[in-house]
Amino acid sequence: MSIRPSSSAPSSAPLSAPSPALSSAAPPASGRAGAALGRSRRAGGPAHLSPHALLSPAQMGAADRAAPAAGVPGTRLMAAAGAAVARAIRERWAPTPVRVLCGPGNNGGDGFVAARLLREAGWPVRVALWGGRDALRGDAAWAAEAWSGPVEPAVPGCLDGAGLIVDALLGAGLSRAPDGALEALIHAVNAAGAPVCAIDVPTGLDGASGRCPGAAVRADLTVTFCRRKPGHLLLPGRALCGALICAGIGMPDAALDAIVPEAHVNHPDLWADAFPWPRSEGHKYRRGHALVVGGGRMLGASRLACLAAARIGAGLVTLAAPPAAWAIQAGALTSVMVEALPPDGALDQALADPRRNALLIGPGLGRAPEGRDQVLALLATGRPCVLDADALSVFAGRPDALLDALHGHCVLTPHEGEFASLFDAAPEVAGGVGAGGASGTGGAAGVGGADGVGGADGVGGADGVGGAASAPAESKLQRARAAARRAGAVVVLKGADTVIAAPDGRCVINDNAPPTLATAGTGDVLAGCVTGLLAAGMPAFEAACAAVWLHGLAADQLGWGLLAEDLPGALPGALAVLAGMDRDAEE
Repeated sequence: MSIRPSSSAPSSAPLSAPSPALSSAAPPASGRAGAALGRSRRAGGPAHLSPHALLSPAQMGAADRAAPAAGVPGTRLMAAAGAAVARAIRERWAPTPVRVLCGPGNNGGDGFVAARLLREAGWPVRVALWGGRDALRGDAAWAAEAWSGPVEPAVPGCLDGAGLIVDALLGAGLSRAPDGALEALIHAVNAAGAPVCAIDVPTGLDGASGRCPGAAVRADLTVTFCRRKPGHLLLPGRALCGALICAGIGMPDAALDAIVPEAHVNHPDLWADAFPWPRSEGHKYRRGHALVVGGGRMLGASRLACLAAARIGAGLVTLAAPPAAWAIQAGALTSVMVEALPPDGALDQALADPRRNALLIGPGLGRAPEGRDQVLALLATGRPCVLDADALSVFAGRPDALLDALHGHCVLTPHEGEFASLFDAAPEVAGGVGAGGASGTGGAAGVGGADGVGGADGVGGADGVGGAASAPAESKLQRARAAARRAGAVVVLKGADTVIAAPDGRCVINDNAPPTLATAGTGDVLAGCVTGLLAAGMPAFEAACAAVWLHGLAADQLGWGLLAEDLPGALPGALAVLAGMDRDAEE
């Protein structure tokens, strides 16, 4: 099944310069991490990098350097990037006095192009340069030469009278804190009271991690190019970027196709082929039987999970409740079967039916020691399991007892606190996400390049930030990936920037969760969604990705005033949107 991107997804379409058409179809996610996931294929042609791929700053720098050999000179890419910025500004704001703050690298070159095009369109534009003009090299020097207006020093006073500020100071490869005069300039930008358009990333933001080692510009709009970066979606980067536009600039496929993406943006293209749509010949047992093990307190949590599992696709749902809670739960649920556990909480009878093919424990479980035994009993069956909330917290202080019992059909859904209790002591997670590699903060991938640390942007160099280099920022993406590898299970590290990671290294970042989900009980609904899709036959990683996406869409459709109990009833509407996307793609 092929799903076309929705209109609410962040745009990866060209704003100005021509770029190769990108198919949004993708094969099922499987195989080597990142290789098959998110590749798109033109009819009759080779697979190309998915529009949903997230590339590290180092990977984008490598693509920039490879483009000339593929027939696209860097000056053409820079011209297209600057044109995209100018067009985005003109579409968003009325003409106003503009201050374009340019750095010494390619980011600054994009700023010079945007400044020239805005002035040609009749906007009053002044350009200020951080560092000396003799520091400009290569494509950036070409762009600066094409600017015929004056260039003043980039100091706080240059912002006086600005109606709009364009931040073209530093690119995405920053890994040390700005200090001195640059730090003062960043603070002046944030205090100026004028809207800010950042080029690629706001200055001070690490595009690989979303972290800020020091002061950072807060933008109203960020225009990036070709593909988004993890730092655009991970907090606090997402908040600092403001609205995000990803513009095509004509990057040749040959410069991209060898790249294994750092991660992907969660989108149906990545998992739709595995989605368990009901079949005409199906019946309730073919759609799966979800078993939810509830506790004796916070009874609503397990009810929410049951309703979500049923709404999203499980053919049957059973709630196994403690004896004292049985009557309450049975009276509250009609489409969900409720059975009483024995007084000792043993699960032998509840697990005896092999048709109960997806298991959930945690919502409302409580933290009594016997909860650990129940969790381990579920895991011992080898069936797909979802562990949420108390099923994770009950192992605080004994995380290895849980981690060593997990298997590849398990999905863990921790928030940050639960994640810390399980993984902070694990050396594979706490120390195994170090610098280098695909994250673009060191190692073979290299620090530097067109916008890299110590490279043409000059961070730490003669015109750079200065100060001692900080350790590479450990991103949420890296932590989740390392945790999934240690657990041998899928990890859904929840938050406004939820990351879903598989043991084989596949990762997605979800970007459709509205702030209204920050209310009690929504995590229980999410756990039920994952369980329902597992029961219906979806693989663990794909089930987690689909559940998170549908959960966010349902919440977005409900809008303000959302309560957790509203979400299960909104899932059919979210499923209808998903089905409609499929029909549109097939027409």
